[in-house]
Amino acid sequence: MPVKELRINIIGAGVSGLTAAIVLEKAGYTPHIFEKTERVGGRLKTERQGPYVFDHGFQVLLEAYPMTQKYLDYKSLNLRQFLPGAIVFDRKKTKKFGDPLRHLGFLFPIIFSAHASLSDKIKVFLLNLEIKKKSLALIFEEEETTTLDYLQRRGFSSKIIYYFFQPFFSGIFLETELNTSSRMFEFVFKMFAEGQASVPKDGIEAIAKQLKAQLKKTIFHFNTQVNKIDQSGLTLDGSHFIKSDFTIIATEVDTLIDNLRNQKVFWKTCYCFYFKVKDKVIQGPLIGLIPGKHLVNNLHYVNALTGHSSNLISVTVVNNKGLLGDDLLASVKKELYTLCGIVVGDLQQSFVIPKALPQLHDLQYEIAPSESQLTEGVFLAGDVTLNGSLNAAMAAGENAALGVLGKL
Repeated sequence: MPVKELRINIIGAGVSGLTAAIVLEKAGYTPHIFEKTERVGGRLKTERQGPYVFDHGFQVLLEAYPMTQKYLDYKSLNLRQFLPGAIVFDRKKTKKFGDPLRHLGFLFPIIFSAHASLSDKIKVFLLNLEIKKKSLALIFEEEETTTLDYLQRRGFSSKIIYYFFQPFFSGIFLETELNTSSRMFEFVFKMFAEGQASVPKDGIEAIAKQLKAQLKKTIFHFNTQVNKIDQSGLTLDGSHFIKSDFTIIATEVDTLIDNLRNQKVFWKTCYCFYFKVKDKVIQGPLIGLIPGKHLVNNLHYVNALTGHSSNLISVTVVNNKGLLGDDLLASVKKELYTLCGIVVGDLQQSFVIPKALPQLHDLQYEIAPSESQLTEGVFLAGDVTLNGSLNAAMAAGENAALGVLGKL
């Protein structure tokens, strides 16, 4: 079929759908993207209010991601980098954890830290060396267990798990028991070990906007809800039917295809608050961690990255313990003072993110393009098909597009 007559529809203008469109455009096609909202980005969402940029949830770009290196221009994103470490709060006192091989400022704090034994420090060093040598493909072929079981099997003490691994990775996995797959732990550990964690100057949504800017021919249909997909095309709101030779689903599939309604994806929720504060208790672009089963999991000073004169902190709650609204807000403020010595000022912004991260099992790093095919002419994308990361979202979008091209 001539290229001009071929109709390729993509459902969802998140990172995965945008990446699929880039691949198809490069091959000479003009895909159509249907997006139920008025914007691109999916879970990458940023709001701007005056001089402040508020991301919906604390999200970072791990610069070692292979797919972001392939599809993004880091320089144009004007990335603001975190130091390779964290500040741990212990009864209002702070202790540094970090990689002294990448930043000498962590050398003496690590040597003299009471929160990790000498054996723990040696084990972290050896784990760093081991995972750096391991390929990403091999990581996702390893036996899958929980992250907590993985750390315990490797002989890490309960002290370093409590003070560092649990708060640090709870903020990434959005669950406090470290039940997330050990494959994901090794993958994330490797990405942190090999590159910087950063945030674009204009917020995390700038990543999606840069992907969209690469699309010159793709036709966008915003504020358009797709209700059903079958072999021949799409049904939109109002029962309007659109023909489709190939369809890439880069969003939740269970509501769109009748025989997949029992394959619902379950999601992790988190809460994000932004406060003005008078004083800084963390110096420099570092993440603050709260060990233990508290409401507050992590925090950071936004202006440590942006250079803005006013102190603004971002606070993440992974487990709200059933608290909502003003009760949750009051409890967060109380914890910030009692645990960190931070007296917060006015609340600037807050977000509830009900679909912050998918709950996935049997995680994969990559699959063959043909494996993204669901039915004749229908392909699946989205990070839920792999491992729930920005890298996976791009890889899945690329995979689905290559699957379509393979059929052609």
